[in-house]
Amino acid sequence: MTNPFYDPYRVLTKVYAEGAHLKIALAETAMEERARTVKTVYGVLENDGYLSLCIRTFAPKRPKQPVRIVLKIALYALIFLNKPRYAVTDSAVGLLKEIGKGGLAGFANAFLRNFDQTKVILPAGDEGLAVKYNFPQFAVARLKAQYGDRAEAILAARSHGVSVRFVRGMERYLGQPHEDTPFENLKIFPNFVRDEGFFAGDYTFQSVGSVAVCSVVEPCESLLDACAAPGGKSVLLAEKCGSVTACELHAHRVRLIQSYTARMGAENVTALQKDSAVFDPKWEEKFDAVLVDAPCSGLGTVAENPDLALRKREEDLAGLTALQHAILSNCARYLKRGGALYYATCSVLEEENDGGVCRFLQDAPFRTEQTDCPLPHEKTAYGLQFLPDAAYGAGFYVAKMRKL
Repeated sequence: MTNPFYDPYRVLTKVYAEGAHLKIALAETAMEERARTVKTVYGVLENDGYLSLCIRTFAPKRPKQPVRIVLKIALYALIFLNKPRYAVTDSAVGLLKEIGKGGLAGFANAFLRNFDQTKVILPAGDEGLAVKYNFPQFAVARLKAQYGDRAEAILAARSHGVSVRFVRGMERYLGQPHEDTPFENLKIFPNFVRDEGFFAGDYTFQSVGSVAVCSVVEPCESLLDACAAPGGKSVLLAEKCGSVTACELHAHRVRLIQSYTARMGAENVTALQKDSAVFDPKWEEKFDAVLVDAPCSGLGTVAENPDLALRKREEDLAGLTALQHAILSNCARYLKRGGALYYATCSVLEEENDGGVCRFLQDAPFRTEQTDCPLPHEKTAYGLQFLPDAAYGAGFYVAKMRKL
């Protein structure tokens, strides 16, 4: 058996050092014990802020990144998995030697031998909440301003597990522990091992937020899904729309949609490579409905994607909101008069949600329409806001507008 820290180190190096997205890094890494590795990797990233504080508290100077990664894995095993200190130290020292950092084995040994969690003091205020819940500090301040006393519950929310949407054969899987959702064919499992039913299209992995957004969309003859990858919403909406045109900017993401639709047998979905922010006169007033699930900060999905917190910067928000406005304004031109325009994000920030709709409505001939969803939500001035503490760990937004 290999060192139990080795596979987590390989995945986390891709995330920390190479900027890879966590789920892609996991999918592309062969590993000896997948369940153990996934648990460790998610655990380290979910507690990255706190583990970094632990290292700052006990290291006389900042270790280089490979050593920091090893120490984070070791500290996670020590603090959160309650592994024996001697076993953790042996694994950490052994891994450093294995990756060519044996000269730092003595440092790691002393660090782990001397580590005392009682001496790690959280900072006060927003900085402390950011460290405790592994959330960007600028976003903590915004959540407190928007949601008041509820902000910490939103920050503390965690994913409930693996969301599986069944097309058929659901009863075969319900003997496993699971949690029901307000959507009949969507169940959440603590763990779910993919089998032949996945490839047969009997079920797919689809988030609660994705299914909830689809539930708001009314049936129509032709729908444009403007930012469609990986294709889950396009496939689900194909069940109640005559045809779905699914667009993506990059070719590899178009291939994701094509693979998804083929596996699920959604023959009325057409995937195209297209920049949804650039006007195509051939599409003017072509569609009965348009869904813009816009690129966003993703801060409603940190519970599911803890690596997001590593990359989010306050200065990026202006560019995101400008892109959201460009896509929404352009795709509105593709909608027939009287058609429905749906705007969605996986954000909990008002400036990306109601703020984006407000900016769009200032110049566009649209009116908002009330809508509803069985998943718990807050009604806002223009749409529905779903918050992680009430929606199985998911935060997202959807608004419906009608073209006049």
